[in-house]
Amino acid sequence: MPRRARRRGGRRGRDRHGRGLRGPLYPSTLPAASTRAERFDALVLDALEPIEARWRTELTKLDVAVDDVPEIETQPPGAPPPDGVLADSGVPLARLVPAGMDRRGNPTSARIVLYRRPLEARAKDSVELADLVHDVLVEQVANYLGVDPDAIEGGA
Repeated sequence: MPRRARRRGGRRGRDRHGRGLRGPLYPSTLPAASTRAERFDALVLDALEPIEARWRTELTKLDVAVDDVPEIETQPPGAPPPDGVLADSGVPLARLVPAGMDRRGNPTSARIVLYRRPLEARAKDSVELADLVHDVLVEQVANYLGVDPDAIEGGA
């Protein structure tokens, strides 16, 4: 009797007891069902909201994005980071990409890119991560506007 060929790749059609795939552990409407990346995106939006409320007109041509890891090479400790890069111990945490032209010659907006994994690695818990994301955003927005970071938070 020939053996059945096993499917390769992807998920198996049923679990080992033949009952099929189980449903999600949490309903998608609960916060526990969100991924780490989705929770990080929500942290960024929460940190950006008060900054954007205060500086709305100045930030109309600025985009904020999140990448998992930086695509630029890490710098040795003590070496200055490239222009627009906010780094900790040579590891980029965020980058300010100035406005310019894309490959097709279309104008692009200035963009702040936050790197999720390096930021998460430097925080002990979600509260510390929220504070770190806020501080990095304040620093990068101040860099973009050419003002002191204290002015971004309303200190000046």
